[in-house]
Amino acid sequence: MMADELSEKAVRDVHTKEIDLVNRDPKHLNDDVVKIDFEDVIAEPEGTHSFDGIWKASFTTFTVTKYWFYRLLSAIFGIPMALIWGIYFAILSFLHIWAVVPCIRSYLIEIQCISRVYSICIHTFCDPLFEAIGKVFSSIRATVRKEI
Repeated sequence: MMADELSEKAVRDVHTKEIDLVNRDPKHLNDDVVKIDFEDVIAEPEGTHSFDGIWKASFTTFTVTKYWFYRLLSAIFGIPMALIWGIYFAILSFLHIWAVVPCIRSYLIEIQCISRVYSICIHTFCDPLFEAIGKVFSSIRATVRKEI
């Protein structure tokens, strides 16, 4: 009874585990893609500078717009996209578990039977032939003479 309760709790904990609200990319999936800052997009080289106030306002506008527009898009599309990706990966997992792996295992079992029959045929018919040909050619002697 105690072991059943523990395994039930372990199953529940997988789906209700605590998530890290600070580090939301612990596996660093998006380090090279979406870490875009103002300096990565807009830069003024030496000798071509706008007014300092314009530069600061542009920086603030870019940063705040990116931040809040991302939040708005996440609020509108985050849950539907999570639902779509959840369904997609569930289908992918289902097909892998119930179709792909069994098909591959079945193929490997069948090919093993065929390979045994093939091996027996090769050893029965080809081995004596190649052995005879080898004996014929093994009695050939070649000598090389150099004539001047």
